[in-house]
Amino acid sequence: MTRAAFAALLSHWVRNPVQLFTLLAGLALATGLWSGVQAINAEARASYDAAASTLDEGRYDRLVARDGAAFGQDVFVMLRRAGWLVSPMLTGDLDGVRLIGIDALTAPAGMGPVNLGGDVDLAGFLTGGDQVFANAATAPRLGAVTVLITPDLADDTAVADIGTVQRLLGRAGRIDSLLVLPDQPRNLPPLARIAPDLTLQPAQGSTDIAGLTDSFHLNLTAFGLLSFAVGIFIVHGAIGLAFEQRRGMVRTLRALGLPLNRLIGLMLAELLVFALVAGVIGVALGYVIAALLLPDVAATLRGLYGADVSGNLQLRPSWWASGLGIAFAGTLLAGGSALWGIARMPLLAAAQPRALAMAAGRRASFQLGAALVLLAVAIVLGFNADGLVTGFALLGTLLIGAALALPPVLNGMLAFASGRARSVTAQWFWADTRQQLPGLSLALMALMLAIVANIGVSTMVSSFRLTFTGFLDQRLASELYISTDSAEQTAALVAFAEGAGAAVLPIQSADLQIAGQPAEVFGTRDHATYRDNWRFLQSTPDAWDTTFAGQAVVINEQLARRGALGLGDMVTIGSLTLPVEGIYGDYGNPIGQVVLALDAFAQEFPAVEPRRFGLRVAGDPADFVAGLTAATGIGAGQTIDQAEIKALSLAIFERTFTVTTALNILTLAVAGFAILMSLLTLAAMRVPQLAPAWAMGMTRAALGRLELLRAVMLAVLTAALALPLGLALAWVLLAVVNVAAFGWQLPMYLFPLDYARLGGFALLAAVLAAGWPAWRLARTPPGDLLKVFANER
Repeated sequence: MTRAAFAALLSHWVRNPVQLFTLLAGLALATGLWSGVQAINAEARASYDAAASTLDEGRYDRLVARDGAAFGQDVFVMLRRAGWLVSPMLTGDLDGVRLIGIDALTAPAGMGPVNLGGDVDLAGFLTGGDQVFANAATAPRLGAVTVLITPDLADDTAVADIGTVQRLLGRAGRIDSLLVLPDQPRNLPPLARIAPDLTLQPAQGSTDIAGLTDSFHLNLTAFGLLSFAVGIFIVHGAIGLAFEQRRGMVRTLRALGLPLNRLIGLMLAELLVFALVAGVIGVALGYVIAALLLPDVAATLRGLYGADVSGNLQLRPSWWASGLGIAFAGTLLAGGSALWGIARMPLLAAAQPRALAMAAGRRASFQLGAALVLLAVAIVLGFNADGLVTGFALLGTLLIGAALALPPVLNGMLAFASGRARSVTAQWFWADTRQQLPGLSLALMALMLAIVANIGVSTMVSSFRLTFTGFLDQRLASELYISTDSAEQTAALVAFAEGAGAAVLPIQSADLQIAGQPAEVFGTRDHATYRDNWRFLQSTPDAWDTTFAGQAVVINEQLARRGALGLGDMVTIGSLTLPVEGIYGDYGNPIGQVVLALDAFAQEFPAVEPRRFGLRVAGDPADFVAGLTAATGIGAGQTIDQAEIKALSLAIFERTFTVTTALNILTLAVAGFAILMSLLTLAAMRVPQLAPAWAMGMTRAALGRLELLRAVMLAVLTAALALPLGLALAWVLLAVVNVAAFGWQLPMYLFPLDYARLGGFALLAAVLAAGWPAWRLARTPPGDLLKVFANER
């Protein structure tokens, strides 16, 4: 009995292959987009861990040559004999692999993943026995050297004794930097006397790259969930329609003696089999998506955060298991209501199949009520959300509430149009559209969510682009930035710059607690660079005048928000208590900032000597650097051409949202697929409704054109309703989520041309989705239409 019942249930899919394809394809697409995002995130985090364990040299100060070139290892010997605790390093490229040479005896304890115990030939490593450490992916590229596999090493990176690296790179006796160990002995001889050609590079800090990039991965995960939700709409529609069509079969099986719990178990097993098949396909699809997008993700993370992410994708259990898991969870979520309905169906329920479209009418009032409740909650949260949890709750209630409200709103608009129709054909068209609306509601909700995500994200990205460009002009206004090593170099720089007509802007800072928050206090000289380029979010009319006069300060947005400071509030800096006269945007900075007049800064922090300077140069910066080097000995390694960095930063930004754009396109494509599958699934059920219209004189071609017009019209109405919701989504992202995550708010700009282009894409998706069903309808054999009248309906 059980086997026969299961075969009977499966026979429905044999008779309805389009429904089966809809179910499997929808679930596979949803799982593919989700698992693709998870694969990218897993690969990035694995790269962070590998990079962190390879060489944590960023925690240490370094000694490098002023001109940035390699220097002799005799300098290392002199410094060690003078008491300096330093360790040599040499890096270079060997067949595309970053080769890092270290001295294991002088390197800081715990540096790198290399374990010189166990089976490792310690003597061979220390004596330059051509032993190189690398992971399995990098090892084949290292040629004839002896490679010791170390899984924790990052891709395209290898570590060896510095003597081995010197020999492999053909740079005998050369090193390119010296790590300065902490806890140096006291009374060391000055660096300028022992190694005057070296300069000290301060440590960049042990920045947790994974912490910095959490927001990026959070956004990817949110898009993965949104894409999964769009796909689940397809699955829910296919499962629900199949269960409705099998009500007669269910009644028959129960009447034949099949227990209800066994029937529910068989239907659940059927869904789990489909989930397994679609999940495996989805994970494979996710692998392809991740492999295509990972290079752009790696470039984005490397450019924005300095995170070195491998461009090679590995099949990690964490993401394929989550892909299969969410496939099962999504299937159970989509089929739960249908199983519940079967469990509650009376034994003698009507056997005549009925579409979900008819059942949805009875749930319309409940759906509208739920939508109104969720939208009301979203409005309340819009005025009170002040953290990530409440921000994402606002996003969830807004999107779900709007999606639930879409079918009732469209039904009202169609009812209004039907009431204004005069011709018989128009009245039939509007009435027939209202009858089809419940069957298409899930696909239209998916389309709306896809359009909303596109509008919201494109608005956020474009607003960020405009703001980011202005911010670069603000922060990178000086043509050159130069670091000096001593007071003598500083004096020489100032003398040369003044003689060349360049303005010298010292950059001095000290760390303090301001208003209970960690902050940097900057001493700034009065110059037009700040007045012309820095833009205030709030300020008094003479904010710069009072600041440069030492009578006030200006602060960044982060400190203003976290310290609850506004214009006129007093801040204490050492012995000074000054009012806040301006608040400026400081995008990307995790901590607060205070800008103080240079004289007041020197009074409060006399021990802080200027070592970094911004230079406003009228001519070619390269000519200025050449003259500066010749006159003062300040090398090119101590100068930074900000024009080049600005161009690089803008280029990196253009690649930043490549993944987001790709996911938007995929989400819109999935929504178009939802419309296509809904129309194909309902096509067979449309014949009894269209046959009378055909019999009364309407041609099959005219019916096909009306079907296409109906789909396009519904897509246009959906896109029009999605526009204000997308703008609301952009506002939540910019004003709530971004503020909670980073402490600063981006201004919101509108881009009508982008929205019009997106509407065109949505219309194109609807036309492509409706084209095939309309063509099939126009070519329906007259015999199939005549058969309708041969059956009792």
